[in-house]
Amino acid sequence: MIPTEDASARKREIEEKLKQEQETLSFIRENLEKSDQLTKGMVSILSSFESRLMQLENSIIPVHKQTENLQRLQENVDKTLSCMDHVISYYHVLELVQDEVVLEHLPEAVLQDIICIAGWLVEYGRNQDFMNVYFQIRSNQLDRSIKGLKDHFRKNSASSGVPYSPAVQTKRKDTPTKKAPRRPGKDDVLDIEIDSYIHCISAFVKLAQSEYSLLTEIIPEHHQKKTFDSLIQEALDNLMLEGENIVTAARRAIMRHDYSAVLTIFPILKHLKMTKPDFDTTLQGTAASTKNKLPTLITSMETIGAKALEEFADSIKNDPDKEYNMPKDGTVHELTSNAILFLQQLLDFHETAGAMLASQETSSSTGSSASEFNKKLLSTYICKVLGNLQLNLLSKSKVYEDSALSAIFLHNNYNYTLKSLEKSDLIQLVTVTQKKAEASYRELIEKEIQTYQRSWAKVTEHLADRNMPVLHPGTKLKDKERQVIKDKFKGFNDGLEELCKIQKGWAIPDKEQRDFIRQAQKKVVSDAYRAFLCANIFFTKNPEKYHKYRPEEVEEMIEKLFDTSA
Repeated sequence: MIPTEDASARKREIEEKLKQEQETLSFIRENLEKSDQLTKGMVSILSSFESRLMQLENSIIPVHKQTENLQRLQENVDKTLSCMDHVISYYHVLELVQDEVVLEHLPEAVLQDIICIAGWLVEYGRNQDFMNVYFQIRSNQLDRSIKGLKDHFRKNSASSGVPYSPAVQTKRKDTPTKKAPRRPGKDDVLDIEIDSYIHCISAFVKLAQSEYSLLTEIIPEHHQKKTFDSLIQEALDNLMLEGENIVTAARRAIMRHDYSAVLTIFPILKHLKMTKPDFDTTLQGTAASTKNKLPTLITSMETIGAKALEEFADSIKNDPDKEYNMPKDGTVHELTSNAILFLQQLLDFHETAGAMLASQETSSSTGSSASEFNKKLLSTYICKVLGNLQLNLLSKSKVYEDSALSAIFLHNNYNYTLKSLEKSDLIQLVTVTQKKAEASYRELIEKEIQTYQRSWAKVTEHLADRNMPVLHPGTKLKDKERQVIKDKFKGFNDGLEELCKIQKGWAIPDKEQRDFIRQAQKKVVSDAYRAFLCANIFFTKNPEKYHKYRPEEVEEMIEKLFDTSA
């Protein structure tokens, strides 16, 4: 048994420990409560922070996008300003081509200083090296101006999608507005190159004149021509080289038998010849080799152009007769449309083409002006092409086994040629040497219509009185005589059906001609058929068996000829 005193002490000790444990527990609980409060507070702060962060993000993103847009706009503005600076740097050259303006190459004060320095060097310095420096610097500037104009011209044309021609509005005599002939299937790149070259030629003349005006103020008089000659060489050589490249390209086109490509020479040659007087005036006093550069280029272009014209005429004459290349419906042949298109495009540059042909003649005009002589040469050439075309079409028509289809083919081609000549001024050029050209074509067209109409003879011959039994009132037909009439009906019906089936697939594109031929054929066949019916009403008890078509139905069948949609 434990003593009472020890038990009390033990009890106090346990109570003391329990009290301490309770205090510790109480402390832990308090700390846990504080921790919970802190956690809740932290969660609340984080939630608030997340909410504010989302609000900030929603506010910042639009601002960021606006900033990006502004940056893009700024970049575009910078690029635009840069392009404008580039354009403005050459604007005085576009302006110079169109208008009579005086270029300010150098500020007046600078110019006066240079004049003063040049005078001193000549008089006191006994030094002429500055002239070489002068022409080299100005030569580089001249060449850069023309190249800059060319680049600017191409960029503007490319960006707009059409050839850029500042001359369209002013229409000055020395800046042509004619575009190169449009060729099927080609894009505008060629037109852009042609316009670019033409404008650069005009720019060179004006800039060279301006350079000479500046040079006379700085260079001593007895050195001016020689210095000017040296100054313009690089720019002039580059232009002439580009022109020779055009001639080379034309020569290659001829070798490929692409004669329409040679037409690119015509607007350039026209402009070169129109600009030549200004060229000659500007180059007065320069070396003979310098003066001869443009005439040499003109001669090259005239020679290659005349060669293209002659070879084109020969190509029309010698185009092979290929069965697979013949239109099955007898419509206009590609050779005809191409030949007419070429001549129509040539018409835009008839003066240039006439002079081009004249340049190859050994004899000159006698008793008439050069213009009239050239016009006659061009007329003779056009008539030669048309004559070659006619001979070739006649040869091609023999490919068809059906003579009626041959006639329709020739009719369509002759008619297309005549209508094309009449719609353009080509007919006026043709009649310079062939007064009766229109009448000749009309005779050819009428001849082919008559040939076609003869194809119906095998149908209408069944309706003729030949071999018909003689009918008298009250006379009874013999079986043999009835059979003759029955055979005639059958022959007519079968022939009509066969001919309409075949000829419905043929074509006559000209509505006026199509209607005329239909109407004429309807009248011939319908009149003969009606007369035949009237004469053979009572040959059988069952006429409907042989009267397969009423006259109106026959006319409707003929009305559907030359109509593939019917």
